[in-house]
Amino acid sequence: MILGIDASNLRGGGGITHLIEFLDAAIPQKFGITKVIVWGNSQNLMQLPDKPWLIKKNPKLLNRGHLSSVAWQFFKLARLAKSEDCDVLFVPGGSWVGNFSPIVTMSRNMLPFESDEYIRYGWTLRMLKNVMLRFVQMRSFKKADGVIFLTDYAKRTVLKITGGLCGRDAIISHGLNPRFKINPKIQRTITDYTELNPYRLLYVSIVEQYKHQWSVVEAVHSLRLEGFPIEIEFVGPSYPPALKRLKSVIKKLDPDGRWAHYRGPISYKELDSVYKKADLGIFASSCENMPNILLENLASGLPVACSNRGPMPEILGDAGIYFDPENSVEIANAIRKLIQSPQLRSEKAMEGFELSKKYNWTTCADQTLEFLSSFKN
Repeated sequence: MILGIDASNLRGGGGITHLIEFLDAAIPQKFGITKVIVWGNSQNLMQLPDKPWLIKKNPKLLNRGHLSSVAWQFFKLARLAKSEDCDVLFVPGGSWVGNFSPIVTMSRNMLPFESDEYIRYGWTLRMLKNVMLRFVQMRSFKKADGVIFLTDYAKRTVLKITGGLCGRDAIISHGLNPRFKINPKIQRTITDYTELNPYRLLYVSIVEQYKHQWSVVEAVHSLRLEGFPIEIEFVGPSYPPALKRLKSVIKKLDPDGRWAHYRGPISYKELDSVYKKADLGIFASSCENMPNILLENLASGLPVACSNRGPMPEILGDAGIYFDPENSVEIANAIRKLIQSPQLRSEKAMEGFELSKKYNWTTCADQTLEFLSSFKN
C-alpha cells in the first residue's frame, strides 16, 4: 500500500508539529504501507524526519502562498497521487477541493465551527476567512471517505453544523513528546517567594482574540495588589491586533515591566526548557480542538489553572482548577486557590502528570495508520 499525504495547506503551528511527530513515530510496515509520499512547501518538508520509506515532494506552487496552494491542490494533486499509485490520500489540514478517492481528512481547527468565537474579529479579513473555511471544511468532511477528530468535543461540535457524514470517522488524540515529561516539583508555600524570587506563572499560546491573555494580566494584577509575589510570562507568536491589546493592558497595569512579560515565539524544540522554569501553568483559551499546550503543561508537572470552555474539561478532568476565560475575577480566584495551597498544587500536578502518560505519539501514529490502511480497496 502507498499512502499520500497532502501537507499543502499546513502553515506551521500545531498542524506541522502533528505531522513531524506522527511521521517520526510511525512504523508504516506494521500496516502494510511500503511508501509514504508527502507533498508540501520547502520549509515544512525540511522539518520532517528522514525515513527510508518517506518521500518528500515540493512542487514550486506550494512555496508561493495560500492561493497557489489551493490551486495546486484543486488542479494538480489528484493526478499526481494517481501517478504515484497512492491507495489513500490523507489531508491533515482539513480542507480538500480535489477529486481523488479515497480521501481521509482531519478536523483540526474549531474556529470556523464556533461563530461566537470568530465574530470576535469583527468585520475583518480574518473573520471572512473563517466563514469561508466553515463552508470549505463542511464540504470536505461531508465528501471525505474518512474523518479523524481529535476529541469527542470536536466531533460533537462539528456534526452539529455538518449533520451526518457520508464516510467513517475516528477519534484519535495527539501525542506528547517525552522530552516534556518532568516530575512535579515539591510544592512550597507562597511565603517562600519574594519580589526578587517570584512565583512564576506561564501561559504558552499564540496571542489571539480567543486566547484572552489580557484577562490573565488583569487577574495577576489584582493578585499582586493583594500582596502575592507573582509574575506572568506569555510565550507564543501573535495576531497583531490581539498583541496590540495585550501590550496595551500590560503597559497600563505594569508600566515598568516588572511582572508581566511577553516573550514572543519560542522554537518547539526549545519549549520544554520554558516549562521547566515555571511554577504554574495558565491556559485561558475559549476555542480549541485539542490543545497540545495543555498536555505539555500536565506532562511538565505543573499545576494548571484552566479555561472551562471547549474540550478542556474533557482533557483535563479533575486535574485542574477551572475559570471563565473572559472573567478576570474568576481567573484570579482559580490562581489564588492554587497558590495558597501547596497541598492542592501537589495533588493537581501529580494527577495531571499521571493523566499525561496516556498521550504518546506511538499510539497516535498506530491508530492513524490503522484507520488509513482500512480504506485500501
